[in-house]
Amino acid sequence: MSLLEAILVAIVEGITEFLPISSTGHMIITEKLLGVPDTDFTKLFTVGIQLGAIMAVVVLYWKKFVAPLQDLGRGIQFYLKLLVAVSPALVLGFLLSDYIDSLLESTLTVAISMIAGGIVLLFIDRVFTKETLQQEEQIDFWRAFKIGCWQCIAMIPGVSRSASSIIGGMQQQLSRKLAAEFSFFLAVPTMAAATGYKLLKGYKQITPADLQLFAIGNIVAFIVALLAIKFFIQFLQRNGFRLFAYYRIAAGTLLLALLFSGYLKA
Repeated sequence: MSLLEAILVAIVEGITEFLPISSTGHMIITEKLLGVPDTDFTKLFTVGIQLGAIMAVVVLYWKKFVAPLQDLGRGIQFYLKLLVAVSPALVLGFLLSDYIDSLLESTLTVAISMIAGGIVLLFIDRVFTKETLQQEEQIDFWRAFKIGCWQCIAMIPGVSRSASSIIGGMQQQLSRKLAAEFSFFLAVPTMAAATGYKLLKGYKQITPADLQLFAIGNIVAFIVALLAIKFFIQFLQRNGFRLFAYYRIAAGTLLLALLFSGYLKA
């Protein structure tokens, strides 16, 4: 992987990680279109640069993550909710790790998931109209757990962790803004666990040159994710999900066309 390829993949990660369009799917597509070799390091890089996106959430919502230093009771409640919400993904991720890795190599799976997810998003704003919860403090542990179960759907490449957890939040009567923000909060332990596990397994293969790519990739992903999160919250409140739905359907259809034409391998 060259420096330019690493930067381009990191930009894609930063833009798509918190949008309901599947960051994993877009990074897989980007790497295939660029002709990036499918090596162990490439797979590790794709996961590793999520750390930069994670830090963007922590920086933007700094007060939430340092709450234990200011209000111990409120802070403990916040972190316990995240622990409960992330538990389904931790268990399934551990049990199905090899199977999930095999799905990551299937461009056809990404294309079908993109289209299916887009069709679902077309109707989300009409289906979930009860927005009774406006503040994170109103989310109880049972609701947090159920949102975490919804997030597990995103283990299928192309589904989007952001989309599945936001839909789960709206199904639990969270407002669109709160559902998106809780999805961001939940991304921190989820992605930290997944990234940490992969890096722990593959760190021995990382060379000094690889470390440089990791550092640059994470910095780029961090900066781009900061901008993407701010844009998404404002856009979602005003416009809902329809534009993202159309984009997913169009992107998935294009991907299928590239597959059937032989330009990409399934």
